[in-house]
Amino acid sequence: MRLLSSTFLLAAAALGPTSAAQAQSGGQIVLAVPQFPTPKNVKTDGGETGVIGIQISQQIASDLRTTRAIYPMGPDGLRHYTPTEAGAPLYPNWAGIGAGALVTGYVQARDDGRINVVCYLYDLKSRREMTRKGFAVAATEWKRAAHRCAGAFYTAVTNRPGLFDSRIAYVAATGSRTKPVKRIAVMNWDGTDHSYLTQGEVTVTSPRLSPDGEHVVYMSFAGGMPNVRITDADGGNDRPLVQSGAMSFAPRYSPDGRQIVFSIAVDGNSDVYVADANGGMPRRLTTTPGIDTSPSFSPDGRQIVFESDRSGTQQVYVMNSDGSGQRRLSFGGGSNSSPVWSPDGERIAFARWTGANINIGIMNASGGDEKILTNGWQDEAPTWSPDSEWVMFQRTLQGSGIGSLQMVSTAGGEPKAVATPQAAADPSWSGVVQ
Repeated sequence: MRLLSSTFLLAAAALGPTSAAQAQSGGQIVLAVPQFPTPKNVKTDGGETGVIGIQISQQIASDLRTTRAIYPMGPDGLRHYTPTEAGAPLYPNWAGIGAGALVTGYVQARDDGRINVVCYLYDLKSRREMTRKGFAVAATEWKRAAHRCAGAFYTAVTNRPGLFDSRIAYVAATGSRTKPVKRIAVMNWDGTDHSYLTQGEVTVTSPRLSPDGEHVVYMSFAGGMPNVRITDADGGNDRPLVQSGAMSFAPRYSPDGRQIVFSIAVDGNSDVYVADANGGMPRRLTTTPGIDTSPSFSPDGRQIVFESDRSGTQQVYVMNSDGSGQRRLSFGGGSNSSPVWSPDGERIAFARWTGANINIGIMNASGGDEKILTNGWQDEAPTWSPDSEWVMFQRTLQGSGIGSLQMVSTAGGEPKAVATPQAAADPSWSGVVQ
């Protein structure tokens, strides 16, 4: 999908995160989302442009409805407008609808068979444009254009990235307990565009998407020993990260995608290493006897959080990206593992083991304010949404041992199931692909 225009004519920071909409519902900012018009109704591979316009507005409203910050109105019940008005709204016609901001846009057929999708967001109080986006897409890809528009609106209002155009990698599990088949699967955040990157001939775990969504690093048991490998997002060009005779595991990309941090085990001792994403000689970061693993970079790339049993139980530690300044963060009881830094840099998610149960928790980046978010039997492998508002994780049911993906709000509440075609484990939620 090619971006036609991504200019923020008024930065959300200048307007303030809530100035776009003084009208609120239960603390949420209200956005009016009427139907997108089309200059001429044209049949395309994705349907008529008039119908696509309706579907895009419905998808935008559906996306925004999943957030805690925005309450979308429409498309039903809102007035229709012309494509010309999309770029020059008649503000008096939108007065009194109870919204603080207005979404407009249009869909237009192109001579090359694709469609243009253009969307705008306006502050109804100040009568100013907040942002606009434009995309040229295959007509069948209208939904992704809608996700991109919704993400732009969310960012303009909250100053946070939207999650609607993000992707999820996970381990898809089929077969039986005695003959399990585990494949790396990738899908869009809403479950569409699902595909498998490996075919199940070798057991795989720990898939982690690169920041640009173009690659996946993972752990493979090819040859009978765990080793870190990289594949392109389409499953091609699969190769080892480093050439080593030792076990390597628990990989994760740096924020800029140029490095991969992971663990290597030698003679029963596991340490954290970092290597260039294109391969080369790994650099050792920890040297303490014991198990140091599950490293995760901070969003600015300056620090790495990891787990270690150097204190006698598995706990969360942090160090500078060169390995210096190592110190313990978790002191809330139990064993704590699988730490991962939130995209906004403010919190760290982790898995806490207490007795027979494992649950997902969060703490602030300095190690305080610990909060347990789930109460399942085995909830583990946390990963953050791009907006840092949700934590996705693997839930295993007691008795059956079947795994599924769930997501829970950082504010608490009941987790929500994430639909997958089969049992699922070990999720990785990408950032928003630009």
